[in-house]
Amino acid sequence: MFPRHIVPRLQAALSDSPVVLLNGARQTGKTTLVRWLSERGRRARYLTLDDAATLAAAHVDPTGFIAGLDGPVVLDEVQKAPELFPAIKVAVDRKRSPGRFLLTGSANVLSLPRLSESLAGRMEILTLWPLSQGEIEGARESFLDAVFAKTMPSIHMKATERADLLKRVTRGGYPEIQGRAENRRDAWFASYVTTILQRDVRDLAQIEGLTAMPRLLALLAARTTSLLNFAELSRSMAIPQTTLKRYVALLEMTFLVHLIPAWSSNLSKRLVKTPRMVLGDTGLAAHLTGLREKRFREEPGRAGPLLENFVAMELRKQSAWSRARVGLHHFRTVAGQVVDFVLEHEDGRLVGIEVKASSTVTGADFRGLKALREATSARFHRGVLLYTGSEALPFGSGMYALPVGALWRLGARGVEAA
Repeated sequence: MFPRHIVPRLQAALSDSPVVLLNGARQTGKTTLVRWLSERGRRARYLTLDDAATLAAAHVDPTGFIAGLDGPVVLDEVQKAPELFPAIKVAVDRKRSPGRFLLTGSANVLSLPRLSESLAGRMEILTLWPLSQGEIEGARESFLDAVFAKTMPSIHMKATERADLLKRVTRGGYPEIQGRAENRRDAWFASYVTTILQRDVRDLAQIEGLTAMPRLLALLAARTTSLLNFAELSRSMAIPQTTLKRYVALLEMTFLVHLIPAWSSNLSKRLVKTPRMVLGDTGLAAHLTGLREKRFREEPGRAGPLLENFVAMELRKQSAWSRARVGLHHFRTVAGQVVDFVLEHEDGRLVGIEVKASSTVTGADFRGLKALREATSARFHRGVLLYTGSEALPFGSGMYALPVGALWRLGARGVEAA
């Protein structure tokens, strides 16, 4: 099993919350992780609603099903029986013991009607994303804590070869494909998409007619990191915007698509409020768009959006275990000033992150970050430009150019030595 950096936070939640939900896309390792936890220390009973008999029992008598479960219990794929949530609420109110229910789900319950409301104040929700680069290498990253530190750590790190970076981007983070050859990854992704769209999405939508979903997912993959423009997508897909919005919501609910909100405040400057859209895994995005390592090398211009998607998801994954609570946004003004990602610390400080798929960097590449600093004044803490070169370089007060590899090598007390 790959080490999962979310384990300490999950164990902390189980120590004081009666219900803990670990959700995330299928095949991210939720079942492996909760079974590992249930066999070590907690000794919880494990039941999965992927089992037809268990699911039938939950449907027929949800109250009796929950009442018959003694001691700590793990319920896997709980979104398949939403009627269990009111029954769990009743059971918890009768006996409020920490870690009584550990649930997993392949759909975001915050998007499902009635489910999140049923356990308000009783349930802590954590998300397990595909493997981060540090989890793949067996090292805990702390990039987010480092960029918010009072001073940047001294930086002497090994260069990340461009070929290695492209491999990381096109491979993605699903545990099952880490040891597979590129052509075998394609076979796995094809089967994965079919399973998700024909089973999970169909079950959530409760309709059969979702024939446009595979084409929509491929179109979104081709436009990853772009602003989510429903009018333009509607014209391209030739389907009504109302239907399109529902389909995108279903893809977001199953963690295939992730929306990054625009950062805004009470600034007088007009800001674009439209979210950016990324896929939950760049390996899946590369599969859907037919981008392979060889094609990346031959067409370097195609690397930009997918590299931005890669950075976005590494930042999102690390936010699940960083010491500080950090929100992920983007910044764009109507005048065209852009910062790819804005990290907002719980204390209000901001770090701007720009991504450049080039091995060279100039002062002009910091225009967006400087605009963010000017717009946010004292809240602006630091600007970081991630690029595919090998040198870590200061670019004036509070501005740095760092190799993309700093994402999984940069830590609060230094980085991997050269």
